[in-house]
Amino acid sequence: MVKISVNHGILRKKQRTMKLLQNQFTAKLFFSVFLLLPFFSALAQEEIKPKKEVYEVKIDSLYREDQFYFAFTYNTLQQKPAGLNQQKFSIGIGGGFLRDMPINKNRTKAFATGLGVSYNNYNQNLGISGTSQAPVYSILGPQSNFDKNKFTQLLIDVPLEFRWRTSTYESYKFWRIYGGMKFSYLAYSKSVLENSEGRTVITNNPDFNKLLYGLYLSAGYNTLNVYAYYGLNPVFKSLTIEGEKTKMNSLNVGVIFYIL
Repeated sequence: MVKISVNHGILRKKQRTMKLLQNQFTAKLFFSVFLLLPFFSALAQEEIKPKKEVYEVKIDSLYREDQFYFAFTYNTLQQKPAGLNQQKFSIGIGGGFLRDMPINKNRTKAFATGLGVSYNNYNQNLGISGTSQAPVYSILGPQSNFDKNKFTQLLIDVPLEFRWRTSTYESYKFWRIYGGMKFSYLAYSKSVLENSEGRTVITNNPDFNKLLYGLYLSAGYNTLNVYAYYGLNPVFKSLTIEGEKTKMNSLNVGVIFYIL
């Protein structure tokens, strides 16, 4: 009976020791996990943060100001010969597309080029008579009785411009200054003179310059901008009035709209 009692005592002592060791292991494991939680949290944040930054840079790197444009201008002739005056209101309209090519990291500076079409109308007292092969020019004075006298041009335009703007990829409302050179090919021309002698229409007058070029500038905020174009070469490549050669160029001012 004594041996049984001793064996049971030893067994109970071993059980208490094992239980104590298990409790100590559990406490140490819990404490270790508790200490490592901030480390895992910081590691997870570091893994997510670079992905967000890469995404933002990717959006900015694709940002461009490719635009459609529409212009409305008042057309005038410069370096006119004595006695030549413009009659009524001469208008011009144009439109096209421009491809934007940013050149700095913030994408506030860029070059652009594209393709467009413009129609220019000039109402004046330069009478064009004769034929398409042999046009005749004269100044229609106050005594001349004419109902209509004008010439029109249809041009294919290739603008080359430098751009400065305050835009970002998040906002389409910004200040801009765009300027450069525009090359225009004369695709079609027409002059109309209606007077007491009848109606004279001349198309594709060979005296018109086929290639026109000039400087232009547009500036403004958001969609609406002011616009000006100054021709560097004459509208007529050869124009003689009463024995005097004339080299008239164009000045067009108005407004231009940019639409993304």
